[in-house]
Amino acid sequence: MASVERPRYTPVPCEAGTTATHEGWVPLVQCAASFPIEVFEIAISQLVHHPEYNSTLILRSEVISDTNDGAEFPQSVPPLEGRRPVRCIHRKLLPRRPGRDPSLEQYCTLYGVVTVPELDAEEHSEESDTDATTMPDTLVLTPIVEPGSSLPYYHPTVHHLAFRYIPGPEPILRIEVDPLPETSLDLNARLYRTCLALLETLHRYGWGAMTNYKKRVIHDFLIPREQYQDLYLVMRERHKHLVDTWQEVTDPLKHVFEDIGIATYLMLLWKDTFGTAAEPSDNSLDSEPWKSWPRPPGGFLDFGCGNGLLTHILIAEGYEGYGIDLRARTSWAHYPKSTQDALCVYAFDPTEETATTNDSDALERPDQTYFKPGTFIIGNHADELTPWLPVVSALYNSSGYISIPCCSWAFDKKYERSSTPSFPLPGSASRPETDAAFVESLNLGGDGSNKSSYSMYRIWLASLSLHCGWKIECETLRIPSTRNWAIVGRNWLPASEEDDYVENAREIVQNVSGRGLFKTRKPEGKAKDH
Repeated sequence: MASVERPRYTPVPCEAGTTATHEGWVPLVQCAASFPIEVFEIAISQLVHHPEYNSTLILRSEVISDTNDGAEFPQSVPPLEGRRPVRCIHRKLLPRRPGRDPSLEQYCTLYGVVTVPELDAEEHSEESDTDATTMPDTLVLTPIVEPGSSLPYYHPTVHHLAFRYIPGPEPILRIEVDPLPETSLDLNARLYRTCLALLETLHRYGWGAMTNYKKRVIHDFLIPREQYQDLYLVMRERHKHLVDTWQEVTDPLKHVFEDIGIATYLMLLWKDTFGTAAEPSDNSLDSEPWKSWPRPPGGFLDFGCGNGLLTHILIAEGYEGYGIDLRARTSWAHYPKSTQDALCVYAFDPTEETATTNDSDALERPDQTYFKPGTFIIGNHADELTPWLPVVSALYNSSGYISIPCCSWAFDKKYERSSTPSFPLPGSASRPETDAAFVESLNLGGDGSNKSSYSMYRIWLASLSLHCGWKIECETLRIPSTRNWAIVGRNWLPASEEDDYVENAREIVQNVSGRGLFKTRKPEGKAKDH
């Protein structure tokens, strides 16, 4: 069955004389409602709980209180004729740049139309002569501002802003405002443009709620959003200077903030993975609590570390590990000595079964420096090393790995969805790409068809990880990259007598070695731009 497209968003300015919900308020803009009133509260809740979707200056909102007890509603909640407040959410808006913009508390109040119940004459009495409230049709946002203070830049210059659902043969969505003095209501003014965007969002959310829209990408599976965002703000302030000292020809704004995001995620992932329930939680970021957070017992290894930025951030924050690559980059010589000591030119050959032998000569190989027991392996756009991450992690007794794949590589050639064989799912006769439950668990995003080459490659990587004994966990990272899907292996699958996952990994190495197609590139001693 073909999906039905959302009706086009066609906003129009409200005409002069349009009736407002409250004296002194101004109807500003409206559009046709493409969903019934029953959906209004569901749609509006998205606006309440996710203001960051409408403003890049807002990080998120935090709910301070949520009540439907009229006795607890604050006095600043405005009365609306013919409507009764039925729910009041007290929230706090957190800015994305706390050093520039202040936070702001706000009341989000839902109202419903007051009606009189129809009663039989014999049932009607003074006690039963009470009114009732229908489902909500209005949301009013009321900023809480101390006398003499001003609103943050990211908030419209209003005392109140109302979203209305107006029922009828052709229902309407409308935004009304109670503007601050000297606020322009011109169609080119900032307030009108902000309301246009807010109305379009409500129009989209309502249609999605009515059609049971399923979000294509879900974040924060493994690490709570609040923890990540709070730590990221701190890490960004500590390392944003790297933009000004960037030594590569690539875009510093993308690479610096992307690697700050990945480092932030890893610090929290390791804290969760290697910590214990008995550890006290320290929510204060002022004292650098991550310095004592749990971490991989064998340190980390950044496979194909490139410019070395991710390795540098982790080293600078007190984590131990190495970054290896085929050649040094210009940036390496500009990092502090502690980072330079952790960046190494080394061409790793995964087809040599060092981890499967007890040869004393193997202990002297560089592999043993980088692959200590309990090492956590990082593959951030690791190119041809990407498929080797779960294999090597199994063979070298690592404590886990994270893979953020970009280019589609198999073991000794490019991945081809039509010819690269997939790995069987444990306990299932179906192929990975046709197993609906398995594919659904991978959070691949996109349009849900999962037929693109990149989607098929990620399915292949996930089945490979299972084949090597890793429990699959997936995350869509909050980083400025279109390649932000990550697969995490940090727990072993329960093994049965028939399962020998390490043997599966050894067999992959032997098969690749037998084909003789894999060639380790030689390390390059001269640093070059990349």
